[in-house]
Order: sequence, then structure tokens, then C-alpha cells
Amino acid sequence: MAELAVHETPIPGLLVLDLPVHGDARGWFKENWQREKMLAVGLPDFQPVQNNISFNQAVGVTRGLHAEPWDKYISVATGKVFGAWVDLREGESFGTAYWHEITPETAIFVPRGVANAFQTLQAPAAYTYLVNDHWSAAAQAQYTFLNLADETVAIPWPIPLEQAELSAKDLAHPRLAEVTPVPPRRTLVVGANGQLGRALAKRWADRPDVDFVGRDRLDIASAESVGDFDFAPYGVIVNAAAYTAVDLAETPQGRRDAWATNVDGVARLVEAARAQRATMVHVSSDYVFDGTIEVHTEDEPLSPLGVYGQTKAAGDRLAQILPDHYIVRTSWVIGEGKNFVSTMKNLAERGIDPSVVDDQIGRLTFTDDLAAGIEHLLAVRPAAGVYNLSAAGEPLSWAGIAKQVFALAGHDSERVTPVATADYYAVQGRAEGDGTIAPRPRGSALDLARLEATGFAVRDQLVALEAYLRD
Repeated sequence: MAELAVHETPIPGLLVLDLPVHGDARGWFKENWQREKMLAVGLPDFQPVQNNISFNQAVGVTRGLHAEPWDKYISVATGKVFGAWVDLREGESFGTAYWHEITPETAIFVPRGVANAFQTLQAPAAYTYLVNDHWSAAAQAQYTFLNLADETVAIPWPIPLEQAELSAKDLAHPRLAEVTPVPPRRTLVVGANGQLGRALAKRWADRPDVDFVGRDRLDIASAESVGDFDFAPYGVIVNAAAYTAVDLAETPQGRRDAWATNVDGVARLVEAARAQRATMVHVSSDYVFDGTIEVHTEDEPLSPLGVYGQTKAAGDRLAQILPDHYIVRTSWVIGEGKNFVSTMKNLAERGIDPSVVDDQIGRLTFTDDLAAGIEHLLAVRPAAGVYNLSAAGEPLSWAGIAKQVFALAGHDSERVTPVATADYYAVQGRAEGDGTIAPRPRGSALDLARLEATGFAVRDQLVALEAYLRD
């Protein structure tokens, strides 16, 4: 009896499984689908929702080649078939063919966009398959077909096709040269008008498979807006939308708005991603920590101080429900538009000498680096989970960064006066936690080892700052 095992094939993602079959004089038994065991040996968690059986009465029945808009898990309950597959997806593997006999001891995992066909060798043959989307006429309209007799892929059918039982439709399918390759599922960027959304739009400007939507088209705080949006085309959802008015979140209306976007909105995106089996990228914040630990790892328990941090922490936990997720935790984001760095440069040029807090310590994150890190995770596909992403280098206070901005802009850094957070707000007659000012974590530096271990090179924050000011 074979041990449960998964084998790769020349077609990327097409997998052959050896299934243990237990038999005696009465017959046999097998676990045709056992999620826990099969994930452990390397089968993707493809989340099947429908089980179909094709009963074939005679030897020589031949069906295919059909590339379907879902993943498929194939085996037989009785009989034996000759299976054949051709990769019809865009890319270098387009046109790659593979064939394999399928008996009760065998299963095949077929990824979306790979054309599937079979021919019965022993009858009756009960050909069974699980799929991870529900069949519909609309879904069938997305099939891509290839002729069973295509000379380019040259499948060696055990029973010549002229002697086999075929449908008229299958006989009429196009040759490989006439097939339009199956494109990858699209990527959706939510929150396209924010700093990160604009950085992603710049980085992915030449990608026709990415759609950017602002709040005018998709407001995740609105159940109606999300319900009206069609998520079906998307295999990746990048959530760059967030309520980030940290101090306003402490007010009654701000608290409601923060929860509506950062928690309820994330929950809606999680459900949309789950329904479409999509990867979700969600951007987190150093505000999920209280800042009492000098450097934060991804595994540190969440301990938010204010409403904004609490809503971001709740959103993180919701995103982690998805099997296929990347939470990119960042800090002190600097991008296109008004931000701390641009404000300090403006003050320096106007001759204004600012007082800046020096007891909050961290590192900047430039949106160009944040966009590059998200692209890297989606390309490399490391294990799902949380990945810290900021600039590298020695952590600095806000006052320390302000001094660097002044110096790099050609001004005297001593014009910046360092002050304690409490003193900074006392001058304004306010204090952290009084309902007008949110409490801030004092330590915001993030440990970057997990991301760097995936092969992503992180820039030093002073190098990145100089480049930002120069550009």
C-alpha cells in the first residue's frame, strides 16, 4: 500500500497524489479527500465547495480539454482513466503537457487555467472531482478549450481518438495556436487615493492586471458599497484603505468612523477574499503596541493604547482569519503629499524653528519601500502571516529626524528644539488621553529579520530620507 505523498509535474501547480487504499476480500477503502493530512504533505488549501461525479459506461469515452476558472481535485472511485493536462495559462509554461493514469490509488490536483481531459481505460469508470467554486452558466462561459487532437502537445491517447467516444463540441475545439492564454486573476488595490495607494499605482503603472479603486468606487466602511462591488475577478486584494486620523479617533464621531473603516471594513474585505479564495494584503501599524518594548517583533502580543491602535489591532486579527494573508506592519509612513518630512522641510525653508518631540523613537517607512515590500511578498509567497516593514538603521526620535531633514535641506539642524511629548502638548493646553490627543507608543522600532529572511533588502532610513528629499 502506498504512503500518502504529493509529487510535482512539469506543469507548475499540477500535482499527483499517491493515496493509500486499504483492501481485503470484501473490497477496499480510501480517504479520497482528507484536508489535514493532504495539506501536511504539500497540497494547497484550495477550499472545495462542490463535488461532482462523471460516470462513464464504456471504455474509450474521452472528455476535454477544458481549462476551468477554478482549482480541481480528481480521482476515480471505480475503473481506470488516462488523464491528460495542458497548461493554458499566460507565461513560460503555456502549452506544457502532462499525462498520467488515474486509479483509485491516485489523485490529481489541477490548478485554475490548466486544461483537463481524460479517457476511460477500464469501465465503468466513476470519475470524481472536487472544485472550489460553484458551477454556473456564467462560470462555464469563462472556460478555455483545446482540441484533444492538437498536434503541438501530441497527447499519446491509449485509444486512438478516431476509435474513441467524443462529443461534437470537444471535436470542434481550437488548436493551441488559436488559444488565447488564460490570464492570471487580477489584483485589486483598495484605497488608491492614499499615500500607499499612489505608491502602488506608480510601481504597477505598467501592469494591466491591477485595478485601483478609491473611496468613490469602493467605500469599505459602507456595507452597501462593498455589497455592490464585484470581487469575482480578483485573486489578490491589497487593502491600502484605513482611517488614520489618530487624534480625531478619540472623539465620539471619530471613534465610530475609525471602527467603521478599520474593523467593519476589514471584516467585509476578509469575507470578499474568502469568497473568491483571494490572497489579502493588509497594512498594519506600530500603534497596535504600547511602545514599552524597545524593538517589536511580529509575535509580540498586541497592546494598543488609543482608539486608532485598537481598531488596527482588531483589523489585524480579522485579516489573520484568512488562510492566505499577509499583514504588513509598518510605522511612521512617509509618501506623496503632506507628511512629517515635507512639513519639516517647509518649516526650514520658511525660517520657522520648530519644537519636536524627542521621546518617541522609531524608524520612517517610505511608501516606495512599502509598495516594493508588498510586491516582493506577492512574488515570493513566503508563509502567510505578519511581516514588519520599515526602513532600517538606527532608530531616531521625531526630533532626530527633524534635525536630519533640516541638515539635508541645507539648514542648521540646531534650529530644531527637542521637547518631551507631555511638554509639547502642555503648551497647547492639551494632554495625551484627554479626548483630543491620542496616546502614542514611545517605542515604535520594528524588528525586520522576518522580512529580510525572505530576501527583501531594506534601505537605511537616512539613505531613504536623503533620496526622498532629493527627488
